[in-house]
Parts: sequence; C-alpha cells; structure tokens
Amino acid sequence: MVNIIVNSDPRYNINKASIRATVSEILGKLRISGRIELGINIVGDRKMHELNRKYRGLDTTTNILSFALEDPTQPASLQHVPRVGFVAAPDKWLRLGDIVISYPQAVEDASLEGISVDEEVKYLVEHGVNHLLGVHHN
Repeated sequence: MVNIIVNSDPRYNINKASIRATVSEILGKLRISGRIELGINIVGDRKMHELNRKYRGLDTTTNILSFALEDPTQPASLQHVPRVGFVAAPDKWLRLGDIVISYPQAVEDASLEGISVDEEVKYLVEHGVNHLLGVHHN
C-alpha cells in the first residue's frame, strides 16, 4: 500500500489523482512495494523562495525541492558521519520524505517547454520521487 499525501492551495488547479498515479507508476516500474508514504506539496513562489533560502542558501525561487528522510548517496565529505538508513517506524511504514513543487514555476516551465501544466507537474513529481529514492543528477 502506498500513501501519497498531496497538499495544495485551492487556487492551484492540481490533478491530485494524476499525481498519485504518477508516484504509483514510478514505484511500480522500480518494483518498490509495501507500506510506503510520501508527501507532495504544491506551493506558491513566496513559500518556495523561503524554503530555497532556508535549506539551500539560495535567495531565489525554484521549481522543486525534495526532502528525503535518508539519502543513500551520502557525499564523500560526510563519509565520517554514520548513516542509519531509512527510519524504521514502529508501524512498519517506509516514509520516503516530501516533495515541494512551485505551481507558478511549473506554469512558467510548461509554457517554455510547450507542454501542459499537468505534464510539467508529472515530470517534476517523477524528478522528486527519484531524489527521494537517492537518484540524483549532476
């Protein structure tokens, strides 16, 4: 069972069912199953700017941020810090973390790419889930 918690400001036209289907499809392709939970939050640029400044030190907005509960690709600079793996919750759920998507940035990116906002959100969700699972780009 996969529990996908999608939170969004009501002013953003988000297809929550499509977001949940995208996450389930990705996990299915990767043969990841069991009791899994993750959160997806759709926010505005002001909130995204605040999060980007707080957690990345960048004084600008961005289209997506991912907050994994555990990063299996720990950088070499932190090799001296012991890793504990994903949190073993007593209720046996694997909580991957949270994805935050800026709706205004998704709209802008979709316009630049010539695709629908739903397609852009789907792309960003895929990107975020990969980050939660430890797959990073260079």
